[in-house]
Amino acid sequence: MSPADTGASTVVGAATSSSSDSSDSRMAPGGPGYGRMRLALFLAGVATFALLYSTQALLPLISDDFGVAASEASWTVAAATGGLALFVLPMSALSERFGRRTVMTASLAVAVTVGMLVPFAPSLGVLVVLRALQGAAVAGVPASATAYLAEEVRPRALVTAIGLFVAGNSVGGMSGRVITGWVAQEWGWRVAVGVVGAVAVACAVAFRLLLPAPKHFTPGSLRPRVLARAVRDHLANPLLGRLYAIGALFMTVFGGVYTVIGYRLTEEPFGLPQGIIGSIFLVYLVGTASASAAGRLVGRLGRRGALYLAGGTTATGLLLSLTVWLPLVLLGLVLITGGFFAGHAVASSAVSKTATTGRAQAAALYQSTYYIGSSVGSTLGATAFHAGGWAGTVGVGLLAVLGVVAITVFGSHAARVAARREPVGAH
Repeated sequence: MSPADTGASTVVGAATSSSSDSSDSRMAPGGPGYGRMRLALFLAGVATFALLYSTQALLPLISDDFGVAASEASWTVAAATGGLALFVLPMSALSERFGRRTVMTASLAVAVTVGMLVPFAPSLGVLVVLRALQGAAVAGVPASATAYLAEEVRPRALVTAIGLFVAGNSVGGMSGRVITGWVAQEWGWRVAVGVVGAVAVACAVAFRLLLPAPKHFTPGSLRPRVLARAVRDHLANPLLGRLYAIGALFMTVFGGVYTVIGYRLTEEPFGLPQGIIGSIFLVYLVGTASASAAGRLVGRLGRRGALYLAGGTTATGLLLSLTVWLPLVLLGLVLITGGFFAGHAVASSAVSKTATTGRAQAAALYQSTYYIGSSVGSTLGATAFHAGGWAGTVGVGLLAVLGVVAITVFGSHAARVAARREPVGAH
């Protein structure tokens, strides 16, 4: 099986295959600083993703407060993810020059400062601008965290350390939505986002106090020409291009569904209160499990087989969500979430495995297209809901899944063509 087919992360794969000895001064389980580092990056992930999606569960309340439709309120989510998408590549370059811890600290400081201003937004336009600034600021965390771990942690401990950071991401995204749902039910959306902002401040302060100073960072160059060359080479790689598109399409489904689901569940025949709607985001725990299982899926089915399964699971969930029986709608959300996280894990890890040079830029490009997909999904899903109800949002999602399947089929064809040519070139 080719490297791209394994679905394993290059950073992790390379690290676990390299030898580790007693002279290695990097952090390891049980060693100085390791526990502090793990907790610090977990808290950074919680703060980042709690802030990034803090308004998503509150969109019906924001619509009521400002007197706007779902398609307009959805910009409070799309602006944040769009800001992250636009700035994750520049932030990765800054971290190469000024250091991972410095960039992450500055990012969180700006993001939490903006977060404390969000509850006082006097209009939807101001709220959208603040959310865009917030998304741009937090881009420095995902752009730097994995690089910090790869430099400062011993190879055999790297998988666990990265896994905890990813867990912090999912816990932050989930808890931000759940907390805001229950708080908003009693005190309104402004107090809810204020509470999330306060939690993020505490996490950011603890992160800075806990994270050990880097010992193995070597400053790089900020030469635009070097960065542009790496980006151009990655975009010209057909396999990477397909993986970027797959990540964006999966996130289009996910962004659309979770931006609009609150509106659907507040309406009849469901009529659920805001707190219960926020708690529905606990289904993210299913996604954490399916992402963890993605490596085993790839081992059994291959990368493309795992993508077919993830796409089929997502499509089945979309179709089930069309029913008006709440248990089936919830089952549909479980399948959508599980399929999305599995597909995202397969595609993102394959990016790292495929890129042989400029891996930080390759990963940043994936994150950029991934969050562009989130912004597009939030906007298109809400617009479709306004025009055609939940069926319109599901239609957008099914088209995105069809795109994943088409790209994967094309990739299979390209792989077969390359395999037929390989023996000829070998002689």
